[in-house]
Amino acid sequence: MEGVTDDDTPEGVLLSGEENVAVRIKVEREARGWSTNALSDRMNEAGFEMNPSAVWRIENRKRRINLDEAIGFAEVFGVSLRNLVGPPQLAAKARAMELIDDVVEAYRATQRANAAFTGARDAFDAYIAEHPDIREEAEVMVSNSIAEAASEQMLKMHGPPRSQRPADDQPDTGTNP
Repeated sequence: MEGVTDDDTPEGVLLSGEENVAVRIKVEREARGWSTNALSDRMNEAGFEMNPSAVWRIENRKRRINLDEAIGFAEVFGVSLRNLVGPPQLAAKARAMELIDDVVEAYRATQRANAAFTGARDAFDAYIAEHPDIREEAEVMVSNSIAEAASEQMLKMHGPPRSQRPADDQPDTGTNP
């Protein structure tokens, strides 16, 4: 396997998962001031058999890493496996990885919410199609309820409109009445 040296790895490059792990192991080990012997000892204490030579060979892309070993390194370093295989420059910033996970989870939540809304709206539309006598009243009720929910959300996100804020929250215009 052709290796990529640290000097060949520009900031932010998305390497393959195994390359990322090799770079990341070295970064994490060095950040802690551990030798390959110290990391090997910690891996063995955690129940993942590893000798110092294997650590060196993994870091230098002379030896592939198996999944159990990757799990062991993640455990020893106290990071998630996903974080360990991420781009080293980004993954080393644990807060960035947490925020990325938050963004992805929020996106998934919006997708679930959109699917739930579509299903609820389809069920409502099907029911109204079968009961045209209540269509107008039901549509007005849905529209008003959605508008109320949107207003509540806007209030939570942005606070009350300026015209409804107390006088001490108003910006100082420099004039005194």
